[in-house]
Parts: sequence; structure tokens; C-alpha cells
Amino acid sequence: MGGIGKTALAVEAAHRAQGKGWFPGGTLFVDLRGYDDDPVTADQAVLALLDALGVRDQDLPPTTERQYDAYRALLAGRRDRMLLILDNASDPAQYVPLLPGTDHHRVLITSRDRPDALAVRLIDLETLAPDDSVALVTRALQSTDERDERPAQEPDALRELVELCGHLPLALQIAAGMLRRRRHRDIASLVADIRDAGDPADVLDRGSPGTDLYGRSLVLRPVLETSYRRLPAGQARLLRLFCLAPGAETGTEAIAALADLKMQSALSLLEDLASRYLVTPVRSGVGTASAVRWHIHDLVRAFGTGVVAEDTRLREEGEAARERVLTFYRRWARAADARLRWLPGRVEPERFADRGQALAWLDGERAGLIAAVGWGRDERFAGAAVGLAMCLGAYLSWRRYFDDLITVARTAQVAAQLAGDRLSEAIAWDYIGLALRKADRAEDAIDAVTRARDLFKAVRDRDSEANAWNNLGIVLRVADRVEEAIDALTRARDLHQAAGNGHREATAWNNLGSALRTAGRLEEAIDAHTHARDLHQAVGDGHSEAMAWGNLGNALREAGRAEEALEAYGECLQIFRTFEDWYSVAQTLQNQALAHEVAGHPVEARTAYLQSVAAYTRADAPVEAAFVRSRAAQLSE
Repeated sequence: MGGIGKTALAVEAAHRAQGKGWFPGGTLFVDLRGYDDDPVTADQAVLALLDALGVRDQDLPPTTERQYDAYRALLAGRRDRMLLILDNASDPAQYVPLLPGTDHHRVLITSRDRPDALAVRLIDLETLAPDDSVALVTRALQSTDERDERPAQEPDALRELVELCGHLPLALQIAAGMLRRRRHRDIASLVADIRDAGDPADVLDRGSPGTDLYGRSLVLRPVLETSYRRLPAGQARLLRLFCLAPGAETGTEAIAALADLKMQSALSLLEDLASRYLVTPVRSGVGTASAVRWHIHDLVRAFGTGVVAEDTRLREEGEAARERVLTFYRRWARAADARLRWLPGRVEPERFADRGQALAWLDGERAGLIAAVGWGRDERFAGAAVGLAMCLGAYLSWRRYFDDLITVARTAQVAAQLAGDRLSEAIAWDYIGLALRKADRAEDAIDAVTRARDLFKAVRDRDSEANAWNNLGIVLRVADRVEEAIDALTRARDLHQAAGNGHREATAWNNLGSALRTAGRLEEAIDAHTHARDLHQAVGDGHSEAMAWGNLGNALREAGRAEEALEAYGECLQIFRTFEDWYSVAQTLQNQALAHEVAGHPVEARTAYLQSVAAYTRADAPVEAAFVRSRAAQLSE
């Protein structure tokens, strides 16, 4: 990539090699200016090389062909090995004629383009690691003034600065130069300037200190512009549109949708851009194009979005591309959501054969899906973004991404208002309530679900209104408003029962059982959970059946019926494991351990606690795992 530090690395390597005596014949360096408006040709470069080798004036052969002959003859006749650095090449035609024609000497070429057609050893340079970026800026400041304590005093601001620079050495050098100039201001002030501008290149180029140690201009945008201008039209278009894609990494399918291309065409163009180091492939699987995801550097992304914003025609092209990718995401997110909610007897969703495939796709596209929902704050995309958001609630709740769920639901609520879609707004408030409850913000959740219930009532969606009563009962119980919770859940049960919705009636029975258990009405709770279990079995909802078994076990355990509780937990575990719902497995094992303690089985209880630790760890729940581990330790004392 331009600005990665190719020349600096080549020159440093040459100095070290010379210091070790590897090239007693010396080093020749030619800047081919491959990305300037007037690149150096091989014919021009050979004249400079002959001059460096002492062939000039009347000794210079009169024709180009004889000049190359003389150049190669001189290199072939030199016994002392030489190093030839051909810097900044944009085309093999600039350097292939300059290769010595003997393996005695060595050649080092730098380029922004990957010459896959040539049998040369390739060394790809990546951006710096975060710690190395911090070290580079710190050293740059303290080599000028060893009393500069800003890096030590502002470690967080420095890390944010190098992140905004994309860990690109050129950008880091410019930032360090600006900080040297602004020596009486803190690092945080430069971070704030870049964040306010939105495009790091704007701030860095305006404050650039001039040139580097090699006399080269320290400017960022021209480096990106020259790379962009050299692209063929198809590659340039795809790069522009890719810069608009949501998420840090994007799958090939989504990029193809964004650009309105067939998969193979998009893949070929992406590979071309990767060979120019403008995008980076990230392998997420084996064997297919859809297994490859693509990353674009933040500075390239900012540049590309700037190019689009400056041109009316390109802006419209970009808006149409966003609509296409929203349509793509909405179609497959709906299919994945349908697979997660699928029950026997219903129509099979398209594409995803099982829950595992649906979850894998959602996991891979998660960042892009959430970012795409964010486009709903623009009225043009509001309707599509709401539709997409509605497909993500079950997934985000399942994976316990509650912060993401809150973000998506709140964005959906704003977008639904923009689109004038009161039903979708009600659904969004319902999701907000769910997310807030999961985030232990019960009172806020009550307000959100109450809004949802009232909106559902206003649009005369009775089934959804009944479901909102169910959700309100859940959050009221969590808020220790148990009698109100029992009333709400009883109403939800009766409404679903009257509508003949057995699946949602079962859910209401299950939640009513939990509220009755909280109120100490254990026999009623046992009856309610038994009703829920039987109804979920009847409709074939295995996951909800497992939840009912688990809650039944809790009620039986609290009623002192430990052996019956253990049987219920065993049924529950068997089902949760088939769904690979490791958080629920961990919770059930924790409850099972409590039942073993009640039954006087300390060894079995400790075993269940340790199994629960493993499941919580698998579910990425370290706090819960630590708590259960301490319970296991207490039993072993």
C-alpha cells in the first residue's frame, strides 16, 4: 500500500547489508517514480545507471539497444557483488529490462502492485502492529525532545491517534511531525481535530511538516489519489462502492450485491484490487469465494467516500449501491431468522439447511448487518433498515449481544418513525425492552415495553399486543413487581388462548410460572410450567420446551422435590445441548448442582458446577464462570 514504508525499509535494509559487507561492489538506487504523472521509463533509468557506473559523455553508446548491452556487460564483468534498488515501480516494463542477467548481483524492487506474472520473491508489507505504531510516534517525539512526556502522560490518546492513522507509517510520521510542531498542545487535541473532521487525511495533510529524511513530500492524499487514478474503470468503480460498504470486513457476496455484479466478476475485480494493495483478503473458510471476506484500510475508505461525496453522479451511484446491499442483507437475514425460529410443519426457509448454517452466516456478517441498520437514520433507507432490524432481534438475543441489540432496536425505532411505520415502531420498542431487560435495566425496559403495547393496541395488532403483555410481565417480575407481573402474564395467556395461538400461549404459561414461583406459589408454578412444556411439545418447539423443563426443575427444587427436579434438568440439558445453546446449558448445570446440594449429593453437585464452568466459558461468560467456579471450590473445602 502507498505510505506503508517500502522505500524506508529498502534503504534501511541496504545500509545494514552494506554494513555487513554483503555487497562490496556497492549499491545503485533508482527512483522510477512509477505513480507520478510522468514515470521514469527503463530506457531513462538505464542512462542513470550507466552514469553511476562511470559511463557517460563520449563513452555512452549511441543507441538504446547498445546502452543495455553495455550496462549488462559492466554488471557481468564485476566480480564484487552489487545491490540494485529499483524503487517505486508501477509496471514491470519499468524494471524487467534493468535486471542484471546474472544471479551474481541482487535486485530489490518496491511497488504498490503485486507482479504475480513474474517469478520473483514477493514480500508483502502490512500496516504496523498497534504497539509498534505507538513506539514509532513515541520515538519520533523523544528523538526531537527527550523531555516530551506526552506519550507517557496520554497513553490512551496516543493509542487512539495511531488507530485513526490506520497504523500506516506515512500517516504516523505526519502525525508525529504535527505533534512536534504543536509541542505545547496535548495529543488529545490532535485526536479531537481528526475525529471532528471525519477524514484523517484532511487534517494530516493540512498540518504536514513538509518532507521526510529522503526529501520526499509527507502528504497522504496524493498517495491515495495516484493509486486510484491508475485503476481501470471497473476496478475504480468497485473500490469506490466498497468504501461505502458497512462493517470493517465484507463478504464477497455482499460486495457483489453492492456493485450489482455477478460473484465471479466481483471476485476477479477484488483480486485485482488486492494485487494493488488497496483491499486485503481475509480467509474465513476453505474452498469457496463466499468464504473470503475483504478488508479495506480506514484511510482508503475515507478517501473513497470523499471521492463519492464530491460528485453528484457518484453520490447517486453510491445511494443505489447501498439500497442493493440493504436488499441483499434483508433477504438473507430474513431467511436466517426464519431458520432460527423454524418449527416442524412450517415452510422450510431458503438457503440455510439448519440453525448452524444460519448462525454462521449471521456471525460472519454481524458487523455489516448492524452498520447497515444504522443507515435507517437516512429517510431514503428507513423502510429497508427497519425490515433488516426486525430480522436480527432473535439472533442478537440468542448470542447475547445485548449492546448491539439495543443499538439496532433504537435505530429501528427512529427509522420506523421516519418511514411512518407505526407497527414496526412498536416492534422496535418491544426489542428495546427485551434488550434493556437483558442488560439489567428493568425500569427502562418497562417503559419501552409499555410503549410497544400501546402502539400495538393503536394499530389493532391483537396478537402482538398480547405478546407485549407477556414481555411486560417478564420485566415487571425482574423489577420485583410480582403481583403486577402475574396480572400482565395472565392477561397475555388469556389473549393468546382466545386467539388460538398455542405457541405464544405456551410462552405466556412458562413466564407466568416463573412469576408464580417468585411469589412463592410453587404448586401453581409447577402446574403452569407443566402446561407450558406440554404445549411446546405439541407445537414442536424444542428450545422453548427445554426452557419449560428448566423452569419446572427450578419450581420442583424450591418445593423440596429434588429428585423430580433432577429429572427435569436432565431433559432440559439434553435438548439445550442439541441446540448448542451453551449459556443455557451452563445455567441448567448450575441449577442441577443446586438440586444435588438439596438432595445431599456433594460430589455430584461439584461435578455439575465444574461442567457449568466449562459451558459458561464456551458461551464467553467469564463473570458467571468465575462465580460458579467459586461455588465448586467451596464444596471441595
